[in-house]
Amino acid sequence: MKTTTKKLSDTRVEVKVTLDSADLKTAREQALARLAANLKVQGFRKGKAPASLVEKNVDPNEITNATLDIAVRTTMPAAFEKEKQNPIAIENVNVTKYVPDDTVEYTATADILPDVKLGDYKKLKAKMDQTEASAKDVQEILDNIVNAYAEKVVAKKAAELGDEVIIDFVGKKDGEPFNGGSAKDHHLTLGSGQFIPGFEDGIVGHSAGDKFDLDITFPKDYPEKTLAGQPTVFEVLVKQVNEIKKPALDSELAKKCGNFETIDDLKADIKHNLEIQNQHRAIEKYREDLVAELVKASKVSAPEILVRDQLRFIKDDMTRNAASHGMTFEQYLERAGQTAEEWEKEARKIAEARVKSSLILQILARDEKITASDEEVDAKVNELRDVYQRSAEALKNLKKPEVRQDIRNRLIIDKTLDFLVEANGGNQEAIMNKPAKTSKKSAKESDAKTKKSTKTKTDK
Repeated sequence: MKTTTKKLSDTRVEVKVTLDSADLKTAREQALARLAANLKVQGFRKGKAPASLVEKNVDPNEITNATLDIAVRTTMPAAFEKEKQNPIAIENVNVTKYVPDDTVEYTATADILPDVKLGDYKKLKAKMDQTEASAKDVQEILDNIVNAYAEKVVAKKAAELGDEVIIDFVGKKDGEPFNGGSAKDHHLTLGSGQFIPGFEDGIVGHSAGDKFDLDITFPKDYPEKTLAGQPTVFEVLVKQVNEIKKPALDSELAKKCGNFETIDDLKADIKHNLEIQNQHRAIEKYREDLVAELVKASKVSAPEILVRDQLRFIKDDMTRNAASHGMTFEQYLERAGQTAEEWEKEARKIAEARVKSSLILQILARDEKITASDEEVDAKVNELRDVYQRSAEALKNLKKPEVRQDIRNRLIIDKTLDFLVEANGGNQEAIMNKPAKTSKKSAKESDAKTKKSTKTKTDK
């Protein structure tokens, strides 16, 4: 077997293979054995006839074609290995010459892993974001707690800012209702900014039973292009006005939120939990920034086949997200004012960045000999078993070799990210275990007791 390689790009090659009579003889013997498996010859059990009889009882063209097929399929991996190429996927196989029992020439095009030249990964300039919770952040949580414990009292008065109204409304453009512009029994807190400018202010001063029209012009930058900058009319019926009576921000409220004696105890606990959340976000962002900077400092190309895979993953995620809001992917693009071509152009940038980041981390893990032991994989599998204990299918998948390998790969990537943080002067374990100076309880107790208070903020 003779081979040569033509480089088409940094991530794509064409390998040319020439096979001689000895290569074809081996392939022919394998072809006769394969054809014999389904051949019944008188005096022999099915599949047991000798090669000489197989040749006499099978169409010569069938033998010729089977020989060619086997010759190409069995020599292709060896040809790429001989040329020291590592194909991700082999495609476009083209037989250019075939003389039975004498010569075969064919070419095969493949996407390959590119040569990666790592930049200096110990002198990256990314910085960790600050993790301290501001007084404004704490106050926002306190406001959410106050609102959560507020009481609603039916009021026989005109609605004011801060009141809640229950309304029916129908939005019309050019006299016709438009999609998504209508609702019944909608609860709206006036002044919350939930609706477009002018809508909530237009309800102020109206009482239960009032029915009226609001002339509203949508903002020019409104995401739905068919409504952006357009004049509309909303037919509104106020069905009920609720006055919201908020509790005082005092020790009584603090005690309702958990085992807190004073409002200062509650504030300290909120600050502690917010800083834990900030620390998690800061670490994740720092990791991402380090990888992005390392990609820029390195020489790496993104194989098209891997980019296409990532594009498919991104589109699948967006399709599921659109479906959760009752839309198709196409409807989502229409609402966002994007064409499919515009979306793909933006998504391709994300896909290429993901592929390059993945390749960089794989090479870094290889160079630094970062691995995941069987014991570490077992521990992660056991952890996942606890998570998926109610899903028989998920538990079954955890036993598959490919799933176990995927878990190992994820562990290696995670350890490589930890290494990258450490190599650039960070210590995420120290950061994540940083004690709260003002908290009087353990992090575990604080998390449990302030879950309700932080839920509104973190779910936004």
